[in-house]
Amino acid sequence: MMLRDIQGIYHKELDAIYGPDEVDSFFYWLIEHYFKFNRLTIALDPQLVLTKTEEQPLFEALSRLKNQEPIQHIIGETEFLGLPFKVNRHTLIPRPETEELVQWIINCHSERSEASQLKILDIGTGTGCIAISLAKQLPKAQVFALDVSEEALKIAQQNAALNNVEVTFLKANVLNKAECLSVLEAASKFDIIVSNPPYVRQLEKKEMKKNVLDYEPDLALFVADDNPLVFYRAITQLAVDMLQPNGQLFFEINQYLGAEMQQMVKTYPFKHIALRQDMFGKDRMLKAEKY
Repeated sequence: MMLRDIQGIYHKELDAIYGPDEVDSFFYWLIEHYFKFNRLTIALDPQLVLTKTEEQPLFEALSRLKNQEPIQHIIGETEFLGLPFKVNRHTLIPRPETEELVQWIINCHSERSEASQLKILDIGTGTGCIAISLAKQLPKAQVFALDVSEEALKIAQQNAALNNVEVTFLKANVLNKAECLSVLEAASKFDIIVSNPPYVRQLEKKEMKKNVLDYEPDLALFVADDNPLVFYRAITQLAVDMLQPNGQLFFEINQYLGAEMQQMVKTYPFKHIALRQDMFGKDRMLKAEKY
């Protein structure tokens, strides 16, 4: 079958779900992944024919997209700040707002990192995208990453190797402070602690799409409606013990809970608490400095 005819089938089957622009994006992503073709390939060779064997992965991907499985899971990878990352059902797919958080840290510390070795801890690392990107952009930094999920840590370790950086990965439950302190004891104090913990309240599920609800891990997404800051409070308490004086705490946060986050952090020995909006004007990041 001609490649452009398969593209037509994609539009017929998927436009009602995703819209034509996103369907084109998926199709070009897949032909790049499977065949190293780009969007010019069809334009320059509109009669290009695939064999039955070559067609098979495209039609398998089509079936999975009809079930609203994330394209990143279908091809097994994504990109974050220009770096490749493996993903699967045990990890969140990295988001653009998390890229903004990492860039904020880099902008705050690139000069300082040249002068002295920063020690950084990423809590709830998932794919490792935050820790690995920081290790790549701040090459003199010593980076540690913590997660409760054994499966997520396996992917994160693969991603560190894929991107040729050194990150020390540790397993612990951040809601168990004693366990975390024991695991981190040898690391001593940190200059930066950063986290993108679970923050979506159960009441917000109705705003979310099937591709997230059905395919990304609940463990990394959801918190109880009556205790939405549970992870932030635990991490802030840990940061009181594990940050150097004047060390910085960075969070990605729930867009609806910016004021509550500021108020919570103020109850601990932190100063210069700053809330930052993402590219869409939503309260999405918070920075605080330990006394």
